[in-house]
Amino acid sequence: METAVTTPSASTSDPHRQVAGAIHTIVVVVILGVWAFLGSIRADRMRTEVNPPRVRAYLLTLLFEWLLLVFVVAGVRRFGAPVADVLGKRWESVRHVVKDIGIAAAFWIVSTGLLFILGRLLRPDAVAHKMEFLLPHGAVEITLWIALSVTAGICEEAIFRGYLQRQFIATTKNVPAGMLLSAAAFGAAHAYQGLRMVILIALYGAMFGILAQWRGSVRPGMIAHAWQDSLSGVVAAVTRR
Repeated sequence: METAVTTPSASTSDPHRQVAGAIHTIVVVVILGVWAFLGSIRADRMRTEVNPPRVRAYLLTLLFEWLLLVFVVAGVRRFGAPVADVLGKRWESVRHVVKDIGIAAAFWIVSTGLLFILGRLLRPDAVAHKMEFLLPHGAVEITLWIALSVTAGICEEAIFRGYLQRQFIATTKNVPAGMLLSAAAFGAAHAYQGLRMVILIALYGAMFGILAQWRGSVRPGMIAHAWQDSLSGVVAAVTRR
């Protein structure tokens, strides 16, 4: 009588397994690099315009981020890995939702304090004013900004922390190294904001990476990320009046 021999699944034998093939990850990184390069060119052009096309920029970024997330999820599914590894496990109860919101709120408070301190050291104010052209004006732009912020929270956390961080950890076989590579990629993706802001954003990305690794989910990071981006744009629009 034959005895079936089973082997541990990837999820139990290797908690830091790959979630997609190497070629797929390389393509994702290249796409992000090209987008960052084109974004820098577009930002330089918009800075010189009296009425920069912010609505078009918002919509273009919305479309790009959702399409890239679809590409990432398609690669994960084709590889046979659980999509929940990238998007986060579904909430099973209201208690889980409230818990992640609470964690997100605590993270936002702590990370905001740390960013303030780091910002004082890096002194990014010299380049921060150069980003004013991108901040929303009026109700329509504020609405689109919030939609873009929610998109960034969902898509960027899934792509950088849910996907790239896992891939880099699996490739390097080292958790800190994988987190640092993901944070560096996150900062580089915002190259249009200038070198000092890239460094600050990379450090911010590292904080999100720590949160995702500790929590085992990108959901709290999505909430905090969306809230932070939304708040920054809305506050800028309101205080400008």
